Amino acid sequence: MKQLLSYVGLRAGVGLVGLLPEGLARGLGNRAGRVWHTLDEPRRTMADRHMRRVLGDSEDPQPASEAVMESYGRYWAEALWVRGHRVPGLLAKTEVEGLQMVLDARDAGNGMVFALPHLGNWEVAAPVAVINDIPVVAVAENLPNKRITDWFTTMRGEFGIEIVLATGSIEVMRKLEAGIKANKAIALLADRDLKGRGVEVEFFGETTTIPPGPATLAIKTGAPLFPVGTFFTESGHRVVVRPAIDIPEAETRSAQVRKMSQQLARELEGLILEAPEQWHLLQPNWPSDQE
Repeated sequence: MKQLLSYVGLRAGVGLVGLLPEGLARGLGNRAGRVWHTLDEPRRTMADRHMRRVLGDSEDPQPASEAVMESYGRYWAEALWVRGHRVPGLLAKTEVEGLQMVLDARDAGNGMVFALPHLGNWEVAAPVAVINDIPVVAVAENLPNKRITDWFTTMRGEFGIEIVLATGSIEVMRKLEAGIKANKAIALLADRDLKGRGVEVEFFGETTTIPPGPATLAIKTGAPLFPVGTFFTESGHRVVVRPAIDIPEAETRSAQVRKMSQQLARELEGLILEAPEQWHLLQPNWPSDQE
């Protein structure tokens, strides 16, 4: 019953927000984020910790953490507001940097991997690829509430995104490898290790783990691995594609994955530092966060 009520509440929220003009929906999301920052002490504390890592101990993290949750509110407002027929209007207000590298990879026919942090509205990157004749496959968390999982999958399908659920089975990697062979783009969020079994890297000056998937997939298939950041602008979005990370030389594949993942972590740091207040990471992400 609880899962059913959650699903019904989400669908009601989608319906209500979807009726609003775009600007009003975003403003509502921003205000909701500020209220959230005031009421949710655990999330606020974690956002403060992460902003202190990014900005340094000399900076007061409180204003930045409030901006993080305000920005996250905008993300959710957009997620609830957008529909398939609204995607062209969304793309019309989206700037893209580094698009030619992606088009060259498409024409080479070897597929590609996009590695993204939880930055801005990361889901905007997929329609940019789709409109340029690059099918996108994305891995999504398999939520406990199947109704919500199915709804998210259907919604993203309207944007041209093929969803593979992160079940933890070897079948997931096989589907992604098949996508690469079909010259598709595999989009993977790469800054948070949900399972806690990732590859160890130094990230913002402290050791943690990040998902090994992006590096592993690029090394196994030879597909280019592009770090990608998505940023909010005042009225739209900006997508930044960084040059592909070279596959490093190493004696073993696991050593290659470690080296390539560390290079990816450095690229993610650079993207996040462009707009730290848009990095929507409110969960423990380093071992010391668990303390």
